[in-house]
Amino acid sequence: MTLAGFVTYCGALALAAAIPGPGLTALIARALGSGFRSALVMSLGLIAGDLTYLTAVVLGLALVAQTFGMVFLVIKWLGVAYLGLLAWTFWTSGITAENVEARRGKGGLAASFLAGLTVTLGNPKTMIFYLAITPTIVDLKTITAADYGVLAALTVLVLLVVLVPYLLLAAKARWFLRTPRALRVLNRTAAGLMAGAAAAIAARH
Repeated sequence: MTLAGFVTYCGALALAAAIPGPGLTALIARALGSGFRSALVMSLGLIAGDLTYLTAVVLGLALVAQTFGMVFLVIKWLGVAYLGLLAWTFWTSGITAENVEARRGKGGLAASFLAGLTVTLGNPKTMIFYLAITPTIVDLKTITAADYGVLAALTVLVLLVVLVPYLLLAAKARWFLRTPRALRVLNRTAAGLMAGAAAAIAARH
């Protein structure tokens, strides 16, 4: 992979991670209910889930990419449709004080990590990123073991850089993320980013 390819991957991953979804909602709820430490451990579980998907894509889909180009075309448009649906959902409803409250976590640090892992593995937004977006950025036909190692390290770094500020904000300013106005701004911003991401994927050849 080239430097430009790594930079593009980092930018796309940062954007995807910053868009509120099930994982980020669960993290905010954990920080609101249990504090920064528990939420940070949960974020490590989320990152482990991302690495699982990245590994599956690199190992499993590399072979598919060489033979079944139409599969990625179908996945691409499913991804566009799903992001469009998410954009509509967040514009009309999105994260509310009630569903944040409902996602508050209980248990110790091991439970926090496991919760993060399971949330990511069952998160359609994460699936779409690795199945629909990553193949348009990463040339799966030529990726090497060294490329994979760099991608894995960048994945951990980017996710920490994006998620930790959310956790700090939620842990230190709990009142802010519970106000209707703040949540409305968060939801509308997320809707715009999702719609933009859907358009960008649709425009890629």
